[in-house]
Amino acid sequence: MAGKAAGRVLKAGLKPPGRKDMMSQMLVESLKTIENYKTACPEYNDLLDILGDILILRQEYKARILRLLFPIDERLIEKKVSGGLPLVDLSRAVFDLAGPKGYFLTLLEAAEKRNPGGTSGLGSQILSGEVDFESLLRGSFDPGENYSDEPQDDSFDLIDLFLEECLRPDLELVAEKYGPLVRAEGWSEGYCPICGREPKIGEIKDEEEDRHLFCYQCGFQWSFDPGRCPFCGNEEQQSLAYFTIEDEERYRVDVCNACKRYIKVVDSRDSEAEPDLDVEDIATLHLDIMASEEGYN
Repeated sequence: MAGKAAGRVLKAGLKPPGRKDMMSQMLVESLKTIENYKTACPEYNDLLDILGDILILRQEYKARILRLLFPIDERLIEKKVSGGLPLVDLSRAVFDLAGPKGYFLTLLEAAEKRNPGGTSGLGSQILSGEVDFESLLRGSFDPGENYSDEPQDDSFDLIDLFLEECLRPDLELVAEKYGPLVRAEGWSEGYCPICGREPKIGEIKDEEEDRHLFCYQCGFQWSFDPGRCPFCGNEEQQSLAYFTIEDEERYRVDVCNACKRYIKVVDSRDSEAEPDLDVEDIATLHLDIMASEEGYN
């Protein structure tokens, strides 16, 4: 359970080499938040437990990274930002994926311990070469492509989550290093300036009510006009709306009736602690269900 994991972190004094104690404290707080949500939202316990495992494994993997997997030419940052191009092109560029592959297999092992038989087959297929990891990973960035090696079974959603996660630590390092430069240049697109992914959740954390969109792929946040759809750019206020749920006013769902897309938003202005948007995304899955039932995607 994530609670036991939090205890292990506290007792062991987890301190990744070369990282500040603050990083460990953030992990502990995230694991505590997971336990709180497991009490409030028991229907999400399995996913929250897996997320707790992911957060621990992510920090352990990230602490072992010695160099950037995704090198950035700093001379091109200004041109890329002004041209609406993310710093990292994950769909076509060639990278050494040995690290992410090992991390992905570790994630499969963690899931297997919680649900024996659920993901072990894929791990074996990757190790034997029956399934090509790079094709699997690239397929997650281009759903329109038909990759014959891609597994089709009940564990696909979890596998998709792990495919996103296996690049997260390396992309976080890019976001941490170059994020301030990107913000200084001024990014105005609805997709992530670091990796190009679309956001699934955002945050309001200042009195101006600006939305700060969150990229689950690299963990980067950027400010975005609340009066514009991040997916299609629609600015017609008559076709932009939002809904909330009674007793959950801290959350809202912004919808666009032009493209029928939506994004969840957490209002953290009255909260003393910075929300962990990875955790919040899972704890608000009922909002995704409601949005889907209303015809948004």
